[in-house]
Amino acid sequence: MRIDEIIAARRPTFSVEFFPPKTEEAAEQLFAAARSLRELELDFASVTYGAGGSTREGTVSVTERIATETTMTPLAHLTAVDHSVAELKHVVSRLAAAGVRNLLALRGDPPGADPQAEWVAHPEGLEYASELVGLIRSMGDFSVGVAAFPERHPRSPDFDTDVEMFVRKCRAGADFAITQMFFRAEDYLRLRDRVAGRGCDVPIIAGVMPVTNARQITRIVQLSGQAFPAELAARFAQLDGDRPEDKAAVRAFGVEVATELCRTLLDEGVPGIHFITMNRSTATREVYANLATAAHAASR
Repeated sequence: MRIDEIIAARRPTFSVEFFPPKTEEAAEQLFAAARSLRELELDFASVTYGAGGSTREGTVSVTERIATETTMTPLAHLTAVDHSVAELKHVVSRLAAAGVRNLLALRGDPPGADPQAEWVAHPEGLEYASELVGLIRSMGDFSVGVAAFPERHPRSPDFDTDVEMFVRKCRAGADFAITQMFFRAEDYLRLRDRVAGRGCDVPIIAGVMPVTNARQITRIVQLSGQAFPAELAARFAQLDGDRPEDKAAVRAFGVEVATELCRTLLDEGVPGIHFITMNRSTATREVYANLATAAHAASR
């Protein structure tokens, strides 16, 4: 199904994000996670795309396996980094041939270890995600999503500019958006209000990542370019330790934080929750089970 049709027919949606594995063992872990999530009847699963297309083959193959081996609708990420227009068209055609009709159009981070390095467009490529949306639209009947940034994109000078860039992507033909991970509901709500104030009603799905170990915090900061909320970081640091019970406490707190965030967002009418799984299923299942006991989930 097209994801815009899923969102229109069923709110809130619940979905997950995977990344292409680099080894056979990691691939088995991913699909074990996918199988264990089957009982949740998730609406779709996205597959990320490495900087500069470094996981291009993996993205296509994993997306195809999700389409054929699970009941989840696949959503393939696609970035413009280091790709000519011809190469982008080739990737879109391959995904279409695999039966994929849903794409998340991203400008993407610069290739290399530093996601905050200078972004330089390919000489025969695209400069903005809005251009990628238009390219995908020109190639067939796709449902196209884009990224949204509750705390502002790290390259945007201010919130007004950030919202302007987001609305431009929507005007180019985006059907929905998925946010970068965030940890404060008020950040999402402010973004939603700013976008609505510009007359844009594209549904914005919330990206939520349950933190299950304190080391993830450093990686979150590196990936997002945003500061992790100080009060949460302090609590995770207080709980962290070398004992098994310390690790269990950190994990339990991470699930609790994600659950409360989701509850608040659902109470505020968010169109969907997109769980960033890191190719594991347990924390996502625990958060979902917690939500299922609440009144807002009982009507699904």
